[in-house]
Amino acid sequence: MFVAVVTALLIATATPQAQAQSADAATDGDTYRLLNLFGDVFERVRAGYVDDTSDKELIEAAISGMLSSLDPHSGYLSADSFREMQVQTRGAFGGLGIEVTMENGLVKVVSPIDDTPAYRAGLEPGDLITHLDGEAVLGMTLGDAVEKMRGRVGSEIVLTVRRDGREPFDVAIVRDTIRITSVRSRLEGQVGYIRISSFNEQTEEALKGAMRDLQSEAGNGGLAGIVLDLRNNPGGLLSQAVAVADAFLDRGEIVSTGSSRRPEESQRFNARAGEIASGLPMVVLINAGSASASEIVAGALQDHGRALVLGTKSFGKASVQTVIPLTGYGAIRLTTARYYTPGGRSIQAKGIEPDIVVEPARIETVAQTAHSREENLRGALDRPEQDAGFEGGAPGRSDDGEAGAPSVRQDYQLLRAIDLIRGIALYSDKTASVAAMR
Repeated sequence: MFVAVVTALLIATATPQAQAQSADAATDGDTYRLLNLFGDVFERVRAGYVDDTSDKELIEAAISGMLSSLDPHSGYLSADSFREMQVQTRGAFGGLGIEVTMENGLVKVVSPIDDTPAYRAGLEPGDLITHLDGEAVLGMTLGDAVEKMRGRVGSEIVLTVRRDGREPFDVAIVRDTIRITSVRSRLEGQVGYIRISSFNEQTEEALKGAMRDLQSEAGNGGLAGIVLDLRNNPGGLLSQAVAVADAFLDRGEIVSTGSSRRPEESQRFNARAGEIASGLPMVVLINAGSASASEIVAGALQDHGRALVLGTKSFGKASVQTVIPLTGYGAIRLTTARYYTPGGRSIQAKGIEPDIVVEPARIETVAQTAHSREENLRGALDRPEQDAGFEGGAPGRSDDGEAGAPSVRQDYQLLRAIDLIRGIALYSDKTASVAAMR
């Protein structure tokens, strides 16, 4: 009995280390058994499948299946796909011009890219693609579906689309060479409008150039504020998102990335002094098509109180993918970290909530009646001569919207953003005037 008790105590004392070693050994043993299982299945397919198979295709399919099972954004890139991806980050590639992900086995549209075949065909964020040229998407990997959507420039593909509130419908799209203009800008009165459609290698420099152009065009009156439009921007390079946020911040954290498995690899990206907009009022426009890098920028500017965010809730992708080249065999795209806004928020599957919710709306002009104004009423008092030179309303704006900018009148969210900038600028000017009078 004494010997048995001592033996039991010795075993108990050694248990933690022994158990860890035993668990590691068991895990290694299971792994090798599963690799043997893979090898067995591979050999059986090679020997017994009804048609000839390529070893390369079988192994690539296995790798693709392994990665795509992890999350919608991890995947295998063949050598050809990897080359196309490298070209895409430089701003030109072939295809439909659409950013997609997988949801419940279907291809989900994150966003069509500005001025591309998909954009012109009317595809919208949230659309689900169920068939490609009549072939069901269910059962395809994301890589398979993307590969099928690619093709010769000038060739046509038919997408079957499911959209909320409608029966499935077909959309025929002609493939084209996609050349992305990452940044566009124009002046709306004294408000600078900057549209970023994606974050590629040219974005930072293009943004700085756009700001210089707007400031020059605004002249002596200067800019009243900036509207940064990130709607339907599916994201892109993390480095460029950090650079864009940094351009509008003087200090503080922009974004942090981290992994629960490797906390020592966490990174924090901080703003540097030298904000290019000199503290001008800012509004950031977002919608359900604003994803990933767009959400990094919107979240940073919102958390620092640098900009008001207007529109509808963003896509909600808060993960970071690392592309790892495989010598001679393409690359793998692996989700390696989550990102967090400066306030510590993870917006994964939640999205950025706008400060001011403004749904898209159609703007229609209502015809004025014959007696819609005081001056039209019978017997109305004459206007005093000293007021004859006064006209109500904001300078440079006609009664029916922004003069010379029909695109603004047709874009309700943008119109509200411009009005908000003007309101902030007007309030600031009046506050300064009152303070000067005291």
